[in-house]
Amino acid sequence: MKPAPLAYARASDLGHALALWREAGPDARLIAGGQSLVAGLNLRLADVPALIDISRIESLCGLGCEGGTLRIGALTTHAEIGRSEPVARHAPLLTEAAPLIAHPAIRTRGTLGGSLAYADPAAEWPACMLALDAVIVVQSETGERRIPAADFFLGLFETALQPFEILVAVEIPVIAAGRRQAIRELARRSGDYAMAGLAAAGTPSDGGLRDVTLAYFGLGSTAILAAGAMRILDQGGDLEDACAALDDDLDPADDLQASATMKRHLAKVLLRRVVAALSPVMSTA
Repeated sequence: MKPAPLAYARASDLGHALALWREAGPDARLIAGGQSLVAGLNLRLADVPALIDISRIESLCGLGCEGGTLRIGALTTHAEIGRSEPVARHAPLLTEAAPLIAHPAIRTRGTLGGSLAYADPAAEWPACMLALDAVIVVQSETGERRIPAADFFLGLFETALQPFEILVAVEIPVIAAGRRQAIRELARRSGDYAMAGLAAAGTPSDGGLRDVTLAYFGLGSTAILAAGAMRILDQGGDLEDACAALDDDLDPADDLQASATMKRHLAKVLLRRVVAALSPVMSTA
């Protein structure tokens, strides 16, 4: 199929993009990598009157580290994140997650900002942002706004972005000495969306873990922090008790890939595997 007729304009900078968007109206959509949006347009799943191309805006590109914060521009592609040395040093979870995203062609075109703004509940980046306590930076005509990742993802394909706000970057605290990060997911085939996934961080301590974050994806309408399991692990509790707490933390639904019962089982499998990566001593205790 082909998309319905629509208008197209290319923005030269951020101010130009905001002006074009205001002129086209709130139903116009921004496009950069287009890996999800174009497929949706071709299937006519969305009625979009105009596309505003932001792929040439230099201020949205690149990444850097300053003052203990890693800042990644919204137009940075999945592949660029995967091969970035600063990312590997300061946020290794992202380096581990990048190869899990779809296929090489999609990783070459798809962008971090596009994935976060789309907020697919089965995507890796939203869960990684939760696990890393990231801040989402957005820009409007009235100024800049910083939104904690925990407040950004509101529901199924729903975020805290307001009309005429553009996601411009994410800011991530650099990994502290001794802290570990890991991601695991289970998919039927390489490149498929995961049936279930878990992005996590924690600091090994006295045979256990502290300051644990467990962000699941593919198990609800958005990425989910498993608060009960995190609390048990933080308090030095048993791994199996943390697994049991997932029954209250997560409420997956049946879908074409697996039943809710199977998804709950996979969530516990993933927790054991992630804990083994973060704290091998704890996993064998």
